[in-house]
Amino acid sequence: MPTFDPVRPFRKLAYNNALANRRLFQACAALKPGEFEAPRTSFFPSLKETLNHIITVDWFYVDGLEGGTLGFQAFEVDEPFDDVSSLAEAQAKVDQRLIALCEALTPEKLASTVRLHRGARIQEERMEDVLAHLFQHQTHHRGQVHAMLSGTSVAPPQLDEFIVADDARFRGTELAELGWSEETLMR
Repeated sequence: MPTFDPVRPFRKLAYNNALANRRLFQACAALKPGEFEAPRTSFFPSLKETLNHIITVDWFYVDGLEGGTLGFQAFEVDEPFDDVSSLAEAQAKVDQRLIALCEALTPEKLASTVRLHRGARIQEERMEDVLAHLFQHQTHHRGQVHAMLSGTSVAPPQLDEFIVADDARFRGTELAELGWSEETLMR
């Protein structure tokens, strides 16, 4: 019987996050001119605004999880990227930082305290709670991007085929393109 690893779900969610973002950005790269910026119904009223929000929040939390002090500087510019390509490249970089952080996790690190710099105060939380919050935030807003894509010329991609082993058949060449393997995801 395999040994229980409390870090495993966080590693899997970090990889899931990167794969889902990759699929969303591939879809956005195929949009017709003007569709990325076009007003849509959602919490943030465009694909561009929503994806920029995701990355700035990722910068804030990943920095805090790494022990950094970036804090609200992550939000100095509401929309730091105007185009899909630059945004996708920056998102892939922060996704890799999150993967590296989760690869280095131990049960002790999961229970450690993260200090999030929030202007005049420091918020202290357990690392496992901050990670859970971050993954929930990403999933929430990616779902909005997915829904907004339904109103464009590009069909929204499948985003929920990453966690279980049986979904390997849906991942195609994506893992190889990213330098990952099924063994990486399943360990």
